[in-house]
Amino acid sequence: MLTKADQTVVDCLDVLEEVAPLGLTHLGFKDVGVPRELIETLHARIKATGATSYLEVVSTSPEACLRSATVARDIGVDYLLGGTQVDEILALLSGSPTKYLPFPGRPFDHPTKLAGSAALVGEHCAAYRAKGCAGVDLLAYRATEASPIEMVKAARANLDGGYLLVAGAVKTADQIRALAAAGADAFTVGSAVLDGSFAPRAGSLRSQIRAVLDACA
Repeated sequence: MLTKADQTVVDCLDVLEEVAPLGLTHLGFKDVGVPRELIETLHARIKATGATSYLEVVSTSPEACLRSATVARDIGVDYLLGGTQVDEILALLSGSPTKYLPFPGRPFDHPTKLAGSAALVGEHCAAYRAKGCAGVDLLAYRATEASPIEMVKAARANLDGGYLLVAGAVKTADQIRALAAAGADAFTVGSAVLDGSFAPRAGSLRSQIRAVLDACA
């Protein structure tokens, strides 16, 4: 994710150019931090690399979330992440190729945190899949009331084969391995590579991302 502290970084185009030689095939950004014109340019350049694109909604008002969903549809984002207005967003995306992964549980604040139990996450996952969502965007490591890994396991058990993406506060190799063992399909990482904390002794952004890829392998 070309983001830090739940906002797209203002030099996102420069960051994208810097990491392009690594051949990343999944790239995303948030709906806040930069103007729509820059979001459109960024998305076009992501797609020009051949990568799958992700836009994560972290706006806090219902109106702003729906506006962001409309932007995702209009520019052709592959995956729209976040938000809880599932019926409204699915209606907005109807007929488009954009797949939707809403937040299960009770997200709040910005940067976003996650309230609710693992059982509630499981209930939401089953309900969202039944409505036609492709999966969920689970803020496991932003949880305030439950174990992150228990949340992942509950989501996996109730998604009926749906896409389980874990977002937010993934910053160590141990977390990545734990997510894989619990059944997550994917995760996002942004701040931890952009601030250098994923691999503290590495000096470049490319080295940070290589460390993440090594953890995945």
